[in-house]
Amino acid sequence: MIVRRFLLWARTASASDRAAGTRALAEAYVRSPMMIEDRREAETAMLSMLDDPSALVRRALAEALAGEDAPRAVILGLMHDQSDIAAMVLAASPVLTEADLVDAVAVGDELAQIAVARRVDVTISLAAAIVEVACPAAIRQLLGNPSVQIAASTLQRATDRCGDIAEVREALLARPDLPVAIRHQLALQVAAALSVWAGGCGLMSRDRADRVTRESSEKVAVELAMRPEAFEAELMDLIGQLKASDRLTPGLILRSLLSGEAALAEAALADLAGMPLRRASAILHDRRGSSVLPLCRKAGIPEALIPAFVAAVEAVREIGAPPHGAARAATSRRIVERVLIACDASDVADNAALMALLRRFEAEAAREEAMETARLLADDAALAALLEIDPHLTLLADDGIDDRRLPIAA
Repeated sequence: MIVRRFLLWARTASASDRAAGTRALAEAYVRSPMMIEDRREAETAMLSMLDDPSALVRRALAEALAGEDAPRAVILGLMHDQSDIAAMVLAASPVLTEADLVDAVAVGDELAQIAVARRVDVTISLAAAIVEVACPAAIRQLLGNPSVQIAASTLQRATDRCGDIAEVREALLARPDLPVAIRHQLALQVAAALSVWAGGCGLMSRDRADRVTRESSEKVAVELAMRPEAFEAELMDLIGQLKASDRLTPGLILRSLLSGEAALAEAALADLAGMPLRRASAILHDRRGSSVLPLCRKAGIPEALIPAFVAAVEAVREIGAPPHGAARAATSRRIVERVLIACDASDVADNAALMALLRRFEAEAAREEAMETARLLADDAALAALLEIDPHLTLLADDGIDDRRLPIAA
């Protein structure tokens, strides 16, 4: 009887009054006990309000039912309403199925797609559908949704579709589950854009910009291979991507060895030589070193570079893996110096190009070491200034002093 009186009253009530009454009816439906007949009449009343000419009424209905176990027919009607109303139920309604949400993403506007991407129950297949057809803004929302698990293939598709959009790229890089190969692909996209910009505006010559881009991408590849979460499968995916883009060069492999962190070199040599990664790693870490030369030749390393490879492997074995910070740069510099001495004394006829490459690596290591050392020196100066202002900070300084050590130059 109450529902019937509501329907009669709604014929003459103002839009704002109808909106308030509709909200009260919807809240009573989801929160108050009703007889079966009353519930049916309430559902009929809510269905009739879907055709109300005022958006205020339909919006009030959506606000009351968005996150509730509401009648499916009502929710579907709201889902096909104007954007701001549809987005409310698309973002939260538990009544909508995955098929409903996929359809909403396919035919909906940007607001609808973003609403679906923000849901807490996005499945792996729904995430794939969003990435395949949605706008970049919705993809960015999906990538930033902490409750969503996204397959590696979907992350790759997001990179292929929108990796050149800064906001999407940042959202991808912020995900801890992003595969190493995709991180490197994004880094290449950034480097390529910067190269075009630098060469186009006259900041540097095109050749210089291309070389800086290449060296930067090599550094990124080596750094990514060092990541503790870079498992064997991800390393080999990274190698495959480098090969596909013609970036798996002997210079890159040598850079990995000279850095002291040989993960990328091990994976690259294993792939090029057609052997398991564990076998290549064992050869590089074998103190006898008798198999390094055959491994390099089997991997197709040019004869002119093999002395540098052999010397680098020996230096890494003797000096050990470098720690982080300035000490890592210092260790890399020691390795490069050892390789320079070995190559200078080798009987290779024309090693001028190799020596020039090694000199560039040496300069890079020296610069990185100087930058880190300068940072630590500046930190010490700041600490000294604070102690002059407040001597009571001495105890705090002593607590942290053991964690910061300036590297000792080799």
